[in-house]
Amino acid sequence: MDITVKFRIIPNNEQAKLLKAISTEYISTVNTIVSNMVSADSLLKLSSKDIPSDMPSAVKNQAIRDSKSIFSKYRKAVKVNSKKPAEEQKTIKVPILKKPVCIWNNQNYSFRDGILNFPINVNEKSQRISVKMLTTNYQLEYLQYKSVSLRITQKSGKWIAQISVSIPKKLSIGSELMGVDLGLKVPAVAVTESGKTKFFGNGRMNKYIKRKFRAKRQALGKGKKLDAIRKLNDKEQRWMKDQDHKISRSIIDFAIQNNVSTIRMEKLTNIRNTARTSRKNEKNLHTWSFYRLAQFIEYKAKLAGITVEYVDPKHTSQLCPKCGTLNKAKDREYQCSCGYKTHRDRLGAINIIHAPVIDGKSLSA
Repeated sequence: MDITVKFRIIPNNEQAKLLKAISTEYISTVNTIVSNMVSADSLLKLSSKDIPSDMPSAVKNQAIRDSKSIFSKYRKAVKVNSKKPAEEQKTIKVPILKKPVCIWNNQNYSFRDGILNFPINVNEKSQRISVKMLTTNYQLEYLQYKSVSLRITQKSGKWIAQISVSIPKKLSIGSELMGVDLGLKVPAVAVTESGKTKFFGNGRMNKYIKRKFRAKRQALGKGKKLDAIRKLNDKEQRWMKDQDHKISRSIIDFAIQNNVSTIRMEKLTNIRNTARTSRKNEKNLHTWSFYRLAQFIEYKAKLAGITVEYVDPKHTSQLCPKCGTLNKAKDREYQCSCGYKTHRDRLGAINIIHAPVIDGKSLSA
């Protein structure tokens, strides 16, 4: 299984200039190759000698591979679109990379003792440069596995390296199923088959933090401080992503402690249209990434050898698990005429355990 380890690097001023130059050259090269392939309507056979760019040969070859991948996806989209009725067909645009980035394959970089080494062109000659890495013990734990590729880009003025590593698949020794229900007031609720339950995250705190960011944006907007708004948006996204990482990590720890072999979650298609919420929560619903949290749970589960399945969300918040009657919950309390009662989100997680599994994954949330 391949996972991506992301960390900061600290280039000096000269190294930063070289990285900016090669990153810009890389996307320009990829865009040019893709454009040529679209014009020829063919996967062109190219080698590094055919690419007039000031980059090491290995980087040129990586650009060719990326171009072929982009063109293949574009041609497939065009083919699928052409089979639709004329009134349903859309204009398929040729993909154009905009964000400067550069990629090296595993034969052209190395790292050791907190130093990342990779080739880059200096005065039209390829030479290796050494850049300081900022890594945690958690990141180093995964960097010990076989590396696949290195990707370097700049975000908010910081240089970020992403190394894809291939790790051996673990086998779960557990035997229980666990249902996980995602929401706003309670970010996540997990229930095992044996009934053990845990609530994760703090919905009230999340809404409070998002209201603070929203108020700051409104104030900055009146002053037309666009750069400050962008920085604030980045800060909010980092905070939200950190919350999702912490919640997903806690869910997997809970699953391991309770010998869980399979986690089930609702398939997320159209969750923004079907999620239970009020008008005052509507802004939070449309800015919170349920899909990202589900993805974090899934990839952390795979690292632990736990299977993830997606189920049909129909009636998971209404069905009584005791008698099968459909009832609507009042506020956070669910109560059935048969006497069964529980927290509404806990009910969702219980019903998710027994809901029919859907093949494939959702991509929209």
